[in-house]
Amino acid sequence: MSSVQIVEVGPRDGFQNIGPFIPTEVKIAMIHDLAGAGLKRMEVTSFVSPRAIPQLSDAEVVLADTLAQGKILPQVLVPNARYGLKALEAGADFLSYVFSISESHNRSNVRTSPEESLADYARLVAELPAGTRMRLNLATSFDCPFEGRTPAGRVLEFLERAFEIMPEAEICLCDTTGRGEPDQVGELFANAMERCPEVAAWAMHSHDTYGRGSENVLAAYRSGVRIFDAAIGGLGGCPYAPGASGNVATEDVVRLFGEMGVQTGVDAEALIPIARRAAALPGANAGSHCLRSLAG
Repeated sequence: MSSVQIVEVGPRDGFQNIGPFIPTEVKIAMIHDLAGAGLKRMEVTSFVSPRAIPQLSDAEVVLADTLAQGKILPQVLVPNARYGLKALEAGADFLSYVFSISESHNRSNVRTSPEESLADYARLVAELPAGTRMRLNLATSFDCPFEGRTPAGRVLEFLERAFEIMPEAEICLCDTTGRGEPDQVGELFANAMERCPEVAAWAMHSHDTYGRGSENVLAAYRSGVRIFDAAIGGLGGCPYAPGASGNVATEDVVRLFGEMGVQTGVDAEALIPIARRAAALPGANAGSHCLRSLAG
């Protein structure tokens, strides 16, 4: 039977846009509950400027608790080598580096050009201790909020160069705005896999701005992707991508694969009360189709 891996990004991408600070103990409790539902890999936080994203200013505490529990594989998002090294010092051994393919979004997000971010990624890779795992997230792979649809050739060019820097890194193509379309998603992944067939693993990060999140997940799956990001309750959105709504909901993705007979290792029923608590967080912008159907 076929299987996929769900990467729960709610504790990072889902929380980062929420204005009222979520108490650290609430974040930790939700991570524990998600692990109890069968989610064994999570993006638990991000090491970033606390001025830029105050919600994640407790990154060291959240990471320390997660590592101490030893129940999940925690990955930590980092926007540059400086914060990557801080994450390593705090005990992280799985980094998730991100930069945008589009010039405008990368400058809005991390204040550098994509070329500069790629060089910075290379500097971080050169500093990694042996055994450190790495994921590279190529944001705006399908669409940019400022420039529109991203040319596939530009994505493939940066992909090839990034692969040469660290061939063993997992590569994630990100639909940052949620404007990607299933045909576009399937075609880009197919072309990427043909261009770089030796990539260790492929992942998809999907938002649900136009209700196509699950469709795009399915398109990526049919192209051979087996790792998918999702956020409990459909929380999230990019603070530097105007109009982007939340991530595709974890419960929606688990239900989708369950109906297809694809194993996720996640208890779909156990996710529902957790999703309800996530959606009820003050300031949360939930987008779960499962929750809406149950409410009706």
